Amino acid sequence: MFKRIFLFALTNILVMVSVSLVLSFFGIGNYLTAQGIDYTALMAFCLVWGFVGSGISLLLSKFMAKSMMGVEIVDERGQYADLVRKVHVMAKQAGIEKMPEVGVYHSPEVNAFATGPSKNNALVAVSTGLLQQMNTDEVEGVLAHEVAHVANGDMVTMALIQGVVNAFVMFFARIAAFALQNAMSGDRDDDRPANTGWAYHISVMVFEIIFSFLGMFVVAYFSRLREFRADKGGAQYAGKSKMVAALKRLQQKIDFLDDSQDAVKTLKISSKKGLMNFLSTHPSLEDRIAALERP
Repeated sequence: MFKRIFLFALTNILVMVSVSLVLSFFGIGNYLTAQGIDYTALMAFCLVWGFVGSGISLLLSKFMAKSMMGVEIVDERGQYADLVRKVHVMAKQAGIEKMPEVGVYHSPEVNAFATGPSKNNALVAVSTGLLQQMNTDEVEGVLAHEVAHVANGDMVTMALIQGVVNAFVMFFARIAAFALQNAMSGDRDDDRPANTGWAYHISVMVFEIIFSFLGMFVVAYFSRLREFRADKGGAQYAGKSKMVAALKRLQQKIDFLDDSQDAVKTLKISSKKGLMNFLSTHPSLEDRIAALERP
């Protein structure tokens, strides 16, 4: 659900800005010359470091989820033994060789997510609110959806997409910062590389944050496509009726949220029509249910 993408995106932005700070401090990246920008060198630089930032975010995804969400890993010997067994049965159905870790985090919200650097190094986590407010069939539908994300390699896919977005964000941020500094400083008469001062590097970071926000539209679009595929996989592993029941229960919960919580409804699992729909990482529940119920 939403938290999988949110945690990855947040980690990615933090990592990318940190990478830019390190690169600026050590002066890495010889794309600025006295004549201007060497665009070939800049694109190569951005592609390498854009994917490095995305790759680091992917590698940190499980650690960040456990740390930020307070996820407690459970096993087949404790209170949540049945939960673990269900995830492992579905994972075997999906052809996953190494069973995902299963975790529970304390929250009243009805939510679950899957994360991890690969399908054989994954985490499936559910909230206590979900376990308390859904029946057995609905919980199975949610678990199947998350296992499908793991089996489909969605975290790796989204990391690759994020890597491309990162590269373009870094590329255009540096061009925009270069243009801004040139406009502010006027013509240069010496042979020093243009715009290598801290004002330039601060401008780069500001533009990276702005363009990262714009890049979220692209990432959100691909995330919505992967949600439909995960729903289809969930229906395969748990049965269509359980997957549909889980989505309808989520729809009921969203409908109970009052108008003051519209932002929550938009950002999570009930994408609304309009501009904010393009930032939603999930299609509307109505569209997801309709897609599953189509013969």
